[in-house]
Amino acid sequence: MKFVDVKNDIAFRKIFGNEKKKVILISFLNAVLGLEGHKRIKDVTLLNPFQLPRIAGEKSSIIDVKATDEKGATFIVEMQVAEPAGFDKRVLYYCSKDYAGQISIGEEYPKLRPVYFIGILDFNYFSGKDYLSSHLIVDEQTGECVFKDMNFRFIELPKFNKDVDELINIIDKWTFFIKNADELEVMPDNVDDEGLKEAYEEAAQHNWTREEYDAYIYAGIREQDERGRIELEKDRERERERSRIILGMVENGIPLGIIAKSVGITEEELSRIIENQKGK
Repeated sequence: MKFVDVKNDIAFRKIFGNEKKKVILISFLNAVLGLEGHKRIKDVTLLNPFQLPRIAGEKSSIIDVKATDEKGATFIVEMQVAEPAGFDKRVLYYCSKDYAGQISIGEEYPKLRPVYFIGILDFNYFSGKDYLSSHLIVDEQTGECVFKDMNFRFIELPKFNKDVDELINIIDKWTFFIKNADELEVMPDNVDDEGLKEAYEEAAQHNWTREEYDAYIYAGIREQDERGRIELEKDRERERERSRIILGMVENGIPLGIIAKSVGITEEELSRIIENQKGK
């Protein structure tokens, strides 16, 4: 049995945005939020259920998986394969937009319900060592959380390095599934959660239609292109920054030989950079 890459845009939405298998999303939400007993989510309503793109290669008509629970709380679950510009601001924008959109002008604020943003990142973003981090709005001195309606959880996949026999709890098992499913041949023996079992079943390639699998392949190509675009832009920004540093050193009268050694290039390369900048 072969599994798809859960990090793929189409696969992620098909698994977590499946109206017929809401047990998957419920299990994942309870795991990542650490909800137990009477606090556990029992049911969800998907606000943007999965549907295939209308045209091959077209981006899916939904951006992420959104749902509300029986108490009215909103959950935004997003998979990010590469760090986009302004990621932190976009997270805040998404949450604020969904929070404010719960009521209309003139309605009472107590009607507002919490918003939970769950980001699954295929890159390192925070300085901590733990793969799962929790973020709240707190008092800087006391750590007290009074503004409780904005909650953020992030899973950084590169920081998760446990083998299948090292998985301790349900969030370990979910993270292992998201990161490693496409490298497995069978479902691990230690999967004992109903929602996670269903997730593995949904990720099994033999349960995919030809149309779904074609959309999955196209999404993978598009995601690789996006990774390349982001990396190219980062390279260009690094080059622009290096040029700014070089010109600053030139303007301060530092000899070209010393500048070349400082930035690790030849004097000929340095001269070309200076001439290119002068021509702009």
